[in-house]
Amino acid sequence: MTLLFPNASRSLDEKRNAVRFIGHDGMFEVRFFVEAEALVIADAESDRSEISESKLLSAFDALRLSIYDVARKAYSSGRRHSYTLTAADFR
Repeated sequence: MTLLFPNASRSLDEKRNAVRFIGHDGMFEVRFFVEAEALVIADAESDRSEISESKLLSAFDALRLSIYDVARKAYSSGRRHSYTLTAADFR
């Protein structure tokens, strides 16, 4: 099966300091987290002095396609129930 992202919703997980989103492989739901620092580094237009929920979600939206590509790559290297994407994954 192919990992798809039919639901565009995403949310801030304050405990993990990451943006959470969901992928689907057939009927299986796969949780992904993108660390806040990865979003700040990847989004060149982001103001690093103030990292707010709205800025992180906006950065996620701006980088959505590349985030999905990185998520697919992480998923293909070993299937788990959740993945945390870090700045290193975007290099």
